[in-house]
Amino acid sequence: MRKEMQQSKKQRQRGMTLMEILVVLVLLGIVMSIVAGNFLQRGEKAKADAARIQIQEIAQSLDLFKLEVGRYPTQSEGLQALIAAPSGLARWNGPYWKQNQVPKDPWQNEYKYVVPGRSGAPYEVISMGADGREGGEGVDKDISSADQR
Repeated sequence: MRKEMQQSKKQRQRGMTLMEILVVLVLLGIVMSIVAGNFLQRGEKAKADAARIQIQEIAQSLDLFKLEVGRYPTQSEGLQALIAAPSGLARWNGPYWKQNQVPKDPWQNEYKYVVPGRSGAPYEVISMGADGREGGEGVDKDISSADQR
């Protein structure tokens, strides 16, 4: 009887087998991938929201430029016209953008400035999304000032 108790006690103190440890690690990996996936999706959504806000700010600066100059910047002048006066503009009273350089989108890509914009808009400011290319779905979807009007 005593020998059985010692054996039983030894078995309880033995610890986890390699298989048990692997199962626990796999389960932890699954839980971590679910949590990390949700966290990354929230981060990309926040970047898309930041791009929308920044596009609205750029649009306000473009509207102020038009109010003072009488027109929006041309395609060749681009968004740089918000910071430095294009040649030949006497009524330019900028800079119209706070920083000393044209902003980049939250993915560190240049905003695209198109004149004229879609649907008869005088211009369009576009972020190409996370992938930096035209089109896309989800976080790669383009964000445009034309979609916000």
